[in-house]
Amino acid sequence: MRFATWNVNSVGARLPRLHEWLDLAEPDVLCLQETKVAGDAFPSQGAIERGYEVAAHGEGRWNGVAILSRVGLEEVSRGFPGEPLAPAPADSDPTLVDVPGRSVPEARAIGATCGPLRVWSVYVPNGRSLDSPQFPYKLRWLAALRAALEPEVRSGDPFVVAGDFNVAPTDDDVWDPSVFAESTHVTDDERRELAELRALGLDDVPARALKHGTPYTYWDYRAGMFHKNQGMRIDLVYASRPAASTVTDAYVDREARKGKGPSDHAPVVVDLDL
Repeated sequence: MRFATWNVNSVGARLPRLHEWLDLAEPDVLCLQETKVAGDAFPSQGAIERGYEVAAHGEGRWNGVAILSRVGLEEVSRGFPGEPLAPAPADSDPTLVDVPGRSVPEARAIGATCGPLRVWSVYVPNGRSLDSPQFPYKLRWLAALRAALEPEVRSGDPFVVAGDFNVAPTDDDVWDPSVFAESTHVTDDERRELAELRALGLDDVPARALKHGTPYTYWDYRAGMFHKNQGMRIDLVYASRPAASTVTDAYVDREARKGKGPSDHAPVVVDLDL
Protein backbone atom coordinates (compact mmCIF):
# COMPACT_ATOMS: atom_id res chain seq x y z
CA MET A 1 0.00 0.00 0.00
CA ARG A 2 1.24 3.48 -0.87
CA PHE A 3 0.21 6.15 1.63
CA ALA A 4 0.87 9.89 1.30
CA THR A 5 0.14 13.18 3.03
CA TRP A 6 0.22 16.66 1.47
CA ASN A 7 -0.72 20.16 2.57
CA VAL A 8 -1.94 21.49 -0.77
CA ASN A 9 -2.54 25.07 0.43
CA SER A 10 -5.92 25.36 -1.37
CA VAL A 11 -7.14 22.37 -3.35
CA GLY A 12 -8.92 24.67 -5.81
CA ALA A 13 -5.74 26.50 -6.71
CA ARG A 14 -3.78 23.25 -6.86
CA LEU A 15 -6.30 20.98 -8.57
CA PRO A 16 -4.47 20.37 -11.90
CA ARG A 17 -1.25 19.72 -9.98
CA LEU A 18 -3.08 17.36 -7.63
CA HIS A 19 -4.47 15.32 -10.51
CA GLU A 20 -1.07 15.21 -12.20
CA TRP A 21 0.55 14.07 -8.98
CA LEU A 22 -2.05 11.34 -8.42
CA ASP A 23 -1.24 10.01 -11.88
CA LEU A 24 2.51 10.09 -11.22
CA ALA A 25 2.74 8.88 -7.62
CA GLU A 26 -0.33 6.61 -7.62
CA PRO A 27 -0.96 6.62 -3.86
CA ASP A 28 -3.57 4.23 -2.56
CA VAL A 29 -4.43 6.64 0.24
CA LEU A 30 -3.78 10.39 0.29
CA CYS A 31 -4.33 12.72 3.23
CA LEU A 32 -4.79 16.37 2.32
CA GLN A 33 -4.61 19.46 4.52
CA GLU A 34 -5.46 23.14 4.13
CA THR A 35 -7.95 22.38 1.39
CA LYS A 36 -9.69 25.75 1.96
CA VAL A 37 -13.06 24.58 0.71
CA ALA A 38 -16.35 23.58 2.33
CA GLY A 39 -16.69 19.84 2.77
CA ASP A 40 -19.63 19.51 0.41
CA ALA A 41 -17.86 21.68 -2.18
CA PHE A 42 -14.67 19.60 -2.37
CA PRO A 43 -13.79 19.09 -6.08
CA SER A 44 -13.98 15.29 -6.05
CA GLN A 45 -14.71 14.45 -9.67
CA GLY A 46 -11.13 14.19 -10.91
CA ALA A 47 -10.20 11.92 -8.02
CA ILE A 48 -13.31 9.80 -8.53
CA GLU A 49 -12.43 9.37 -12.20
CA ARG A 50 -9.06 8.03 -11.03
CA GLY A 51 -10.68 5.43 -8.83
CA TYR A 52 -10.67 7.23 -5.49
CA GLU A 53 -13.38 7.64 -2.91
CA VAL A 54 -13.28 11.01 -1.15
CA ALA A 55 -14.13 12.12 2.37
CA ALA A 56 -13.73 15.84 3.13
CA HIS A 57 -14.18 18.09 6.12
CA GLY A 58 -14.08 21.82 5.43
CA GLU A 59 -15.44 25.23 6.31
CA GLY A 60 -14.71 27.49 3.34
CA ARG A 61 -11.77 29.84 3.04
CA TRP A 62 -9.75 28.41 5.92
CA ASN A 63 -8.36 25.08 7.09
CA GLY A 64 -9.97 21.92 5.68
CA VAL A 65 -8.82 18.30 5.48
CA ALA A 66 -9.63 15.32 3.29
CA ILE A 67 -8.81 11.67 2.65
CA LEU A 68 -8.71 10.09 -0.82
CA SER A 69 -8.66 6.29 -0.98
CA ARG A 70 -8.82 3.67 -3.68
CA VAL A 71 -8.72 0.77 -1.19
CA GLY A 72 -11.97 1.53 0.60
CA LEU A 73 -13.27 4.39 2.72
CA GLU A 74 -15.34 3.51 5.78
CA GLU A 75 -16.03 4.67 9.34
CA VAL A 76 -15.41 8.33 8.51
CA SER A 77 -14.97 10.66 11.49
CA ARG A 78 -15.03 14.42 10.97
CA GLY A 79 -13.41 16.13 13.93
CA PHE A 80 -12.99 14.36 17.26
CA PRO A 81 -14.52 14.41 20.76
CA GLY A 82 -13.12 17.15 22.97
CA GLU A 83 -11.80 19.21 20.05
CA PRO A 84 -11.39 22.77 21.40
CA LEU A 85 -12.73 25.90 19.79
CA ALA A 86 -10.34 28.42 18.35
CA PRO A 87 -10.10 31.84 20.01
CA ALA A 88 -11.63 34.65 17.99
CA PRO A 89 -9.46 37.66 17.10
CA ALA A 90 -11.06 41.03 17.81
CA ASP A 91 -11.39 41.76 14.09
CA SER A 92 -12.58 38.30 13.10
CA ASP A 93 -15.42 37.54 10.75
CA PRO A 94 -17.75 35.29 12.78
CA THR A 95 -18.74 33.43 9.61
CA LEU A 96 -15.16 32.23 9.12
CA VAL A 97 -13.78 31.38 12.57
CA ASP A 98 -15.11 30.12 15.83
CA VAL A 99 -16.39 32.78 18.21
CA PRO A 100 -17.87 32.58 21.71
CA GLY A 101 -21.25 30.92 21.48
CA ARG A 102 -20.45 28.95 18.35
CA SER A 103 -20.15 25.21 18.97
CA VAL A 104 -18.42 24.02 15.79
CA PRO A 105 -14.63 23.56 15.90
CA GLU A 106 -12.41 24.40 12.96
CA ALA A 107 -12.13 21.75 10.23
CA ARG A 108 -8.75 20.30 11.13
CA ALA A 109 -9.12 16.53 11.47
CA ILE A 110 -10.73 13.67 9.59
CA GLY A 111 -10.36 9.92 10.09
CA ALA A 112 -11.32 6.93 7.97
CA THR A 113 -10.65 3.23 7.61
CA CYS A 114 -8.93 2.57 4.29
CA GLY A 115 -8.69 -1.16 3.68
CA PRO A 116 -6.42 -2.58 6.41
CA LEU A 117 -5.30 0.84 7.65
CA ARG A 118 -6.99 3.32 9.98
CA VAL A 119 -5.97 6.83 8.90
CA TRP A 120 -6.27 10.32 10.32
CA SER A 121 -5.44 13.48 8.34
CA VAL A 122 -4.72 16.46 10.61
CA TYR A 123 -3.95 20.13 10.16
CA VAL A 124 -2.62 21.34 13.50
CA PRO A 125 -3.18 25.02 14.36
CA ASN A 126 -0.25 27.27 13.49
CA GLY A 127 -0.03 29.04 16.83
CA ARG A 128 0.96 32.34 15.20
CA SER A 129 3.14 33.78 18.00
CA LEU A 130 4.03 32.94 21.57
CA ASP A 131 1.92 35.81 22.92
CA SER A 132 -1.11 35.02 20.75
CA PRO A 133 -4.24 33.26 22.09
CA GLN A 134 -3.68 30.89 19.17
CA PHE A 135 -0.60 29.40 20.86
CA PRO A 136 -2.28 27.90 23.95
CA TYR A 137 -5.12 26.85 21.63
CA LYS A 138 -2.57 24.91 19.59
CA LEU A 139 -1.33 23.12 22.70
CA ARG A 140 -4.89 22.35 23.84
CA TRP A 141 -5.72 21.05 20.38
CA LEU A 142 -2.74 18.68 20.35
CA ALA A 143 -3.59 17.41 23.84
CA ALA A 144 -7.21 16.80 22.81
CA LEU A 145 -6.07 15.00 19.67
CA ARG A 146 -3.88 12.71 21.75
CA ALA A 147 -6.78 11.84 24.05
CA ALA A 148 -9.11 11.19 21.12
CA LEU A 149 -6.65 8.95 19.25
CA GLU A 150 -5.51 6.89 22.24
CA PRO A 151 -8.22 4.22 21.89
CA GLU A 152 -7.48 3.84 18.18
CA VAL A 153 -3.74 3.42 18.75
CA ARG A 154 -4.30 1.02 21.65
CA SER A 155 -6.57 -1.17 19.49
CA GLY A 156 -3.50 -2.82 17.98
CA ASP A 157 -4.69 -2.38 14.40
CA PRO A 158 -2.46 -0.69 11.80
CA PHE A 159 -2.92 3.03 12.36
CA VAL A 160 -1.46 6.25 10.94
CA VAL A 161 -2.01 9.89 11.85
CA ALA A 162 -0.40 12.22 9.35
CA GLY A 163 -0.48 15.77 8.13
CA ASP A 164 0.80 19.26 8.75
CA PHE A 165 1.64 19.30 12.45
CA ASN A 166 3.12 22.83 12.36
CA VAL A 167 5.84 21.62 14.73
CA ALA A 168 9.45 20.70 13.90
CA PRO A 169 10.19 17.77 16.24
CA THR A 170 13.91 18.59 16.68
CA ASP A 171 16.42 21.31 15.83
CA ASP A 172 17.62 19.08 12.97
CA ASP A 173 14.21 19.60 11.37
CA VAL A 174 14.76 23.32 10.67
CA TRP A 175 17.37 24.89 8.44
CA ASP A 176 18.66 27.27 11.14
CA PRO A 177 17.38 26.90 14.72
CA SER A 178 18.59 30.39 15.65
CA VAL A 179 16.18 31.94 13.15
CA PHE A 180 13.24 30.44 15.05
CA ALA A 181 14.24 31.53 18.54
CA GLU A 182 11.30 33.03 20.44
CA SER A 183 8.82 31.80 17.81
CA THR A 184 6.36 28.96 17.40
CA HIS A 185 6.96 25.56 15.77
CA VAL A 186 10.12 24.82 17.79
CA THR A 187 9.21 25.43 21.43
CA ASP A 188 9.65 22.88 24.19
CA ASP A 189 5.89 22.97 24.85
CA GLU A 190 5.00 22.07 21.25
CA ARG A 191 7.64 19.37 21.05
CA ARG A 192 6.47 17.95 24.36
CA GLU A 193 2.95 17.56 22.98
CA LEU A 194 4.34 15.68 19.97
CA ALA A 195 6.41 13.46 22.25
CA GLU A 196 3.33 12.63 24.32
CA LEU A 197 1.41 11.80 21.15
CA ARG A 198 4.19 9.42 20.08
CA ALA A 199 4.22 7.92 23.58
CA LEU A 200 0.82 6.37 22.83
CA GLY A 201 2.77 3.88 20.72
CA LEU A 202 3.48 5.78 17.52
CA ASP A 203 6.70 5.94 15.50
CA ASP A 204 7.84 8.96 13.53
CA VAL A 205 8.31 7.43 10.08
CA PRO A 206 11.60 8.77 8.69
CA ALA A 207 11.35 9.93 5.08
CA ARG A 208 14.41 10.20 2.89
CA ALA A 209 15.22 13.38 1.01
CA LEU A 210 15.45 13.38 -2.77
CA LYS A 211 18.04 16.19 -2.61
CA HIS A 212 20.32 17.92 -0.09
CA GLY A 213 20.02 15.12 2.49
CA THR A 214 17.53 17.11 4.54
CA PRO A 215 13.95 15.82 4.35
CA TYR A 216 12.26 19.19 4.76
CA THR A 217 8.60 19.31 3.77
CA TYR A 218 7.89 23.04 3.88
CA TRP A 219 9.65 26.07 2.39
CA ASP A 220 8.26 29.60 2.65
CA TYR A 221 7.41 31.19 -0.69
CA ARG A 222 9.48 34.26 0.16
CA ALA A 223 13.09 35.08 -0.70
CA GLY A 224 13.80 31.96 -2.74
CA MET A 225 13.84 29.79 0.37
CA PHE A 226 13.02 26.64 -1.57
CA HIS A 227 15.99 27.02 -3.89
CA LYS A 228 18.22 27.77 -0.91
CA ASN A 229 16.78 24.73 0.89
CA GLN A 230 15.84 26.86 3.88
CA GLY A 231 13.00 24.66 5.00
CA MET A 232 11.38 22.80 7.86
CA ARG A 233 10.12 19.27 8.46
CA ILE A 234 6.64 19.83 9.80
CA ASP A 235 4.60 17.39 7.69
CA LEU A 236 4.82 14.16 9.63
CA VAL A 237 3.67 10.56 9.48
CA TYR A 238 3.15 8.90 12.87
CA ALA A 239 2.43 5.17 12.61
CA SER A 240 1.50 2.54 15.17
CA ARG A 241 3.96 -0.33 15.52
CA PRO A 242 1.80 -2.73 13.46
CA ALA A 243 1.94 -0.19 10.61
CA ALA A 244 5.48 1.17 11.12
CA SER A 245 6.94 -2.34 11.10
CA THR A 246 5.69 -2.81 7.52
CA VAL A 247 7.24 0.36 6.04
CA THR A 248 9.46 -0.49 3.07
CA ASP A 249 10.26 3.04 1.90
CA ALA A 250 9.42 6.67 2.64
CA TYR A 251 10.45 9.87 0.90
CA VAL A 252 9.65 13.56 0.55
CA ASP A 253 8.56 14.27 -3.02
CA ARG A 254 10.47 17.51 -3.43
CA GLU A 255 9.70 17.55 -7.15
CA ALA A 256 6.07 18.40 -6.36
CA ARG A 257 7.25 21.68 -4.79
CA LYS A 258 8.75 22.83 -8.10
CA GLY A 259 7.23 24.49 -11.15
CA LYS A 260 4.46 27.03 -11.56
CA GLY A 261 2.01 27.61 -8.73
CA PRO A 262 3.07 24.92 -6.25
CA SER A 263 1.98 24.48 -2.67
CA ASP A 264 4.58 25.62 -0.15
CA HIS A 265 4.62 22.03 1.17
CA ALA A 266 5.82 18.82 -0.47
CA PRO A 267 4.08 15.44 -0.19
CA VAL A 268 5.45 12.74 2.09
CA VAL A 269 5.08 9.28 0.54
CA VAL A 270 5.23 6.03 2.53
CA ASP A 271 5.14 2.48 1.14
CA LEU A 272 3.84 -0.23 3.49
CA ASP A 273 3.72 -3.98 3.01
CA LEU A 274 0.38 -4.56 4.73
